[in-house]
Amino acid sequence: MSTTAVEIRVPSVGESVTEVEVGDWLKTEGDAVRKDETLVVLETDKATVEVPAPDAGRLAKVLKPRGSRVSVGDVIATLEVGAAPVAAAPPSSAPALTPAPAPVPHVMPAAARVLAEKGVSPAEVRGSGPGGRILKEDALRAGSASPPSAPAPASPPPAPAAPPVAAPAAGDRAEEVIPMSLLRRKIAENLVRAKSEAALLTTFNEVDMSVVMALRKEYQERFTERYQIKLGFMSFFVKAVVDALKEIPVLNAEVRGTSVVYRNYYDIGIAIGGGKGLVVPVLRHAERLSFAEVEQAISDFGRRAKEGKLKPEELAGGTFTITNGGIYGSLLSTPIVNPPQSGVLGMHAIQDRPVALNGQVVIRPMMYVALTYDHRIVDGREAVTFLRRVKEAIENPVRMLIEV
Repeated sequence: MSTTAVEIRVPSVGESVTEVEVGDWLKTEGDAVRKDETLVVLETDKATVEVPAPDAGRLAKVLKPRGSRVSVGDVIATLEVGAAPVAAAPPSSAPALTPAPAPVPHVMPAAARVLAEKGVSPAEVRGSGPGGRILKEDALRAGSASPPSAPAPASPPPAPAAPPVAAPAAGDRAEEVIPMSLLRRKIAENLVRAKSEAALLTTFNEVDMSVVMALRKEYQERFTERYQIKLGFMSFFVKAVVDALKEIPVLNAEVRGTSVVYRNYYDIGIAIGGGKGLVVPVLRHAERLSFAEVEQAISDFGRRAKEGKLKPEELAGGTFTITNGGIYGSLLSTPIVNPPQSGVLGMHAIQDRPVALNGQVVIRPMMYVALTYDHRIVDGREAVTFLRRVKEAIENPVRMLIEV
């Protein structure tokens, strides 16, 4: 059967993206592939993009290995289309057992080190990462499941003076060099840019979460039944932030050259920790979204961030950002503005603390909130007023409904 060579090129991955980095190849040379099956994952400075096979065939040649920097339109591999016998051969012939270790090249560096120390072959480990990649957790589970090596504990007798300390394992002081991904490099560049170009200042306040927690408890069951999603805290804060931005519009603006650009729409970025690092997908026109729509969108963002399936356009833009370090246990922090935005709100962990209320000391679930802002266009009075407005909206959500 005759075959046709098809070039696999870097697709357009976004309006402003011209260069990408080749990530994991999910297929190796000689592997049979189905139409639309993912061949490789490309990493941009904003997200990851999967490149599917345009047709069924066999991956003939990988031209750009993992870590290569390539441009949109570059040829990264060739696919032999019409190689049906090759695709069908592995399940039927006995020698096809040899390609079984194909996942081995997809062992993550930290996992490879653990497997080497435990003496476990990667072929014996099932990877739980994208495309079957073997993660460190997989290696640790495999290592604990494998029988311990008996000779190793018997070797310390030559050094009786320091039994557990004098004989460290060979890999205990090993170093691992892993190039930063484009996404991580972009995050680093943005953080440095924010610190060097903007005049950043942070102001703090604390919020009594009693009312919001009571509302969630009262309506959680009905909300979940109707919308198939739990009512979280983030939807309240998105609504409160939009309410405060309407009162203090300069925090929804940006510096552009020698001008200040004000917006009459509210695209709220939600910082999410994904598998590749921190990403900030954007809720477009958050002022138009209901509580359920906010919760559904954030849940979807979180799931796809872990899978590396957020689209570059979903991460672009944004007029203001909310980040929640409280989910990791952070009690207080100073978030950094995401340029060219002028403000970011940091949420933190909720803790029961004694507070003075009507002349008495009572215990309330309290959260510290922080607003970092660009002092070039935002005055302290405006920043404090904004944060106080957020506090009042969370402590008394009804006021957002009647707009007072």
